[in-house]
Amino acid sequence: MNICFLMYPWEQITPEADSTLALIHECVKRGHGVAMCTPSNLTIRNSVTNAFCRVINRAEKISNSPKSFYKKVTLRDEMLPLAGFDVIFMRSNPPLDPIMLNFLDSVNDDVFIMNSLNGVREANNKLYTAVFDDPENEIIPVTHVSKNKDYIIKMIKESTSDKMILKPLNGYGGSGVILIEKNAMLSINSLLDFYINKSDGTTDYVILQEYIEGAEKGDVRILMLNGKPVGAMKRVPGEGDHRSNISAGGSIAKHTLTPQEKKLCRKIGPKLVKDGLFFVGLDVINGKLVEVNVMSPGGITYINKVYKTRIQEKVIDFIEDEVQVKSNAFKRKAKLRKTVEDA
Repeated sequence: MNICFLMYPWEQITPEADSTLALIHECVKRGHGVAMCTPSNLTIRNSVTNAFCRVINRAEKISNSPKSFYKKVTLRDEMLPLAGFDVIFMRSNPPLDPIMLNFLDSVNDDVFIMNSLNGVREANNKLYTAVFDDPENEIIPVTHVSKNKDYIIKMIKESTSDKMILKPLNGYGGSGVILIEKNAMLSINSLLDFYINKSDGTTDYVILQEYIEGAEKGDVRILMLNGKPVGAMKRVPGEGDHRSNISAGGSIAKHTLTPQEKKLCRKIGPKLVKDGLFFVGLDVINGKLVEVNVMSPGGITYINKVYKTRIQEKVIDFIEDEVQVKSNAFKRKAKLRKTVEDA
């Protein structure tokens, strides 16, 4: 199997904590061909979609440690056609680049893409929670998304809670997430101006979300594979910070899914599979779904460490099965077509 990871630059990997590296390492250990490229490396040559890739050179001996593997592996640069791969694994960081998806549309029928293009388009991280039917807000917190400053202020004033969460639509890793309180409304105008109005004259969306009780104790990251949970961890905020993201200084702890969290997974799992969102990360607070991360969900290395497991093995097992199904269907179609042609 040959797999292309469409991701952030190789040099930006943090070896001891990077989930993408864990997946790449697992593929190489199994003898699969692996290449990496960034969205900006996509190109078209004579109407064929290619990518300027960094290809991992095959080696007889592969280190068991992803960190050691990262230090010792050798790479070569090649321009390769994307349709020649068996799998394209999208692991680029948000925000979503629509041009990247336009490039991939041309090879959508030739390659198994994880996650599906239509699913990624629809999910686009923070807005995806709106597709789940939850009129009583049992699993989805009250959420508003707008560029209208007056509307956002109105929603803050009408909220029954003294606290709410404000964050940019295209942020990730806890960037830009702030806690706002009704008793500190004097600065809200300038704050919204900063979040909404860009220096080039355009505007950005912001998310205003109900503050969920217990959020100060952290959140839960649940990794979902093919609609079912395969691992979870508790993320605890660092000292003096309300954010629990690891990149923002949070720490991790063991976590066993609660009955409410299991119910949440059962409720949204089928929709994820239907949309081709086979590997995603759920951010959950007190049993409520805050975000669905579909582009490059992290947490593999942390969950592996805490639970002595290897989630990357389950992910690559799933991909291998999907590629085999696709290959079998192609062979069957070719055989049947030849029967008709020979008739």
